[in-house]
Amino acid sequence: MSAPRKLFVKTYGCQMNVYDSERMTEVLGSEGYVATDRPEDADMILLNTCHIREKAAEKVYSELGRLRALKDINPDLKIGVAGCVAQAEGEEIMRRSSLVDLVVGPQSYHRLPAMERAVRSGAKALDTDFPEDDKFDTLKARTKMKRAPSAFLTVQEGCDKFCAFCVVPYTRGSEVSRPADRVLREAEELVDAGVAEITLLGQNVNAYHGHDKGLAGLIWDLAKIDGLKRIRFTTSHPNDMDDALIAAHGECEKLMPYLHLPVQSGSDRILKAMNRKHTAESYLNLVDRIRAARPDLMLSSDFIVGFPGETEEDFEATMDLIRTVEFGQAYSFKYSTRPGTPAAEKPQLPEDVMADRLARLQTLLTQQQHKVQEDMVGRTVGVLFEKPGRIAGQMIGKSDYLHAVYADAPNTVLGRVLPVRIIAAGPNSLGGVLVG
Repeated sequence: MSAPRKLFVKTYGCQMNVYDSERMTEVLGSEGYVATDRPEDADMILLNTCHIREKAAEKVYSELGRLRALKDINPDLKIGVAGCVAQAEGEEIMRRSSLVDLVVGPQSYHRLPAMERAVRSGAKALDTDFPEDDKFDTLKARTKMKRAPSAFLTVQEGCDKFCAFCVVPYTRGSEVSRPADRVLREAEELVDAGVAEITLLGQNVNAYHGHDKGLAGLIWDLAKIDGLKRIRFTTSHPNDMDDALIAAHGECEKLMPYLHLPVQSGSDRILKAMNRKHTAESYLNLVDRIRAARPDLMLSSDFIVGFPGETEEDFEATMDLIRTVEFGQAYSFKYSTRPGTPAAEKPQLPEDVMADRLARLQTLLTQQQHKVQEDMVGRTVGVLFEKPGRIAGQMIGKSDYLHAVYADAPNTVLGRVLPVRIIAAGPNSLGGVLVG
């Protein structure tokens, strides 16, 4: 019996790419591949790419350049590019890099077995279609091997919002929701494999319509699964936070008190230019409603500074919104042009102006994050323990609020949610002691 071939997958970008990488590894398992974390040992290397940030394609070509040495050592090594850069620039990737054997878009990776067989026979394979066949119908059930305590589960893909800065509608397509029964079946498979916490994923996850009662209905059905301790979801659009989903935050015990709700800017003028279709006031009113339902909810958000046309007054409006909301966590970026998006055609702000605004914004966000973490000291929170720490006798887990928490504990706590009293707050984590 021949030895199994080895697959190395490098994942860039969002949690949805993490999920996709897991599924690609599983689907290639049917072709005799096993995963390896050493690219030098691999028979196939897949780069699962992200197209959100600036110079995404250049980063892919740089990585391909680094892989040339491995191809020189092992001429039979197969190299593939997957994900959103593949979707956007598939033919160009094939033209520019002779190293690449296959290119597959995020909606087509269920076709990887046939593509792999083609490249093994000496052909090149390119598939960046938006196929009519549903990849989730084709993919086999999740493998039954023991899994980590937390897992991602994609329930929705694509976006119909067409924000002026974003390539997602072009690389992931229009909004599509998986039927609730299939999501529930996959969730049960994950729980049977040892998963205690599931994060539901979607480019616009709260626009999910695969359940007759929307995302809230799906959450309530997931909450009935024995052994599933925690539910989260990301990423949301403010315009799709309906009454039922807001109520679920206050009523569903398994839905964690953490919400990532991107606002991008606090300036109505810039929000309109971004085609966000909400205002700063409507966002703040939504925050008030959510916090009324769940007063201890921790909010996270996304911010873009230096969007074309942003003035200092617009930027200060964003700073005012941040001061009003007090975010526990946030992701912030300088605007970067994405080819093919409406904003890419507009005059760009000077780099030094964007850098200065980003520094000021991140200083404020960091102050808020540290205050939230310091306010946790003395509180008792639930912690899902996920792995051993670097120090002997220490375990690491996630709090209800998604904080990393370190505590002295035996390995037997792995996969369990236990009460922990927080005794210390660091820049990026909390320290605690088990209660009871």
